[in-house]
Amino acid sequence: MFTGIIEEIGTVKAVRKGTVSAALEISCKDILEDVKVGDSIATNGVCLTVTALTGSGFTADVMHETLNRSSLGTLKAGSHVNLERAMAADGRFGGHIVSGHIDGTGTVRKLQRDDNAVWYTIDCGPSLLRYIIEKGSIAIDGISLTVAKVDADSFSVSIIPHTLSETILAEKKPGDTVNLENDCIGKYVERLMTFNQNHNGQSVSETKQSTLTREFLIENGF
Repeated sequence: MFTGIIEEIGTVKAVRKGTVSAALEISCKDILEDVKVGDSIATNGVCLTVTALTGSGFTADVMHETLNRSSLGTLKAGSHVNLERAMAADGRFGGHIVSGHIDGTGTVRKLQRDDNAVWYTIDCGPSLLRYIIEKGSIAIDGISLTVAKVDADSFSVSIIPHTLSETILAEKKPGDTVNLENDCIGKYVERLMTFNQNHNGQSVSETKQSTLTREFLIENGF
């Protein structure tokens, strides 16, 4: 579990590609203090498992499903990546609940300066946009951000100078791909409300009739 507060910008040292997979070697410093093999590190928002420590960084495997869902397949030697260790149980929850499981990708449409901030407009498909609401949370390349505006085929966020200086967002330009993770709360609510229906709208499990009555509530002090 992560919070979307980036701890360090790392640099891809090497990418070893398989047929439909990849292995990354990432150079970093600050987050290595207490990292061990088997730990989780969010890399551009993707939860990866540390497979080895190199002294100047770590290595991680990327499977086929992850390459399909994310932008990690575009990384090459020299690429910069956002890094965050899994949240400690006694840590501050500075962002929002981020699982590190990418829902899909979006494309930067435009950047617009607004005094000390920069607006980023991101295009994405309806399967992602359905869970994005104004003033809700979204993770872009692993960064916990607040949605400022939602349109028919895009959404916008306003980025403060600190976030630009501490993440790779400052390197993004129109046309670039970013990883998106929707707020998990909306997805869970939708699943609970539609669990008793299949894709054709037909019942796939019995719905139990509630035995709760008004009289019962009054009798028990409600």
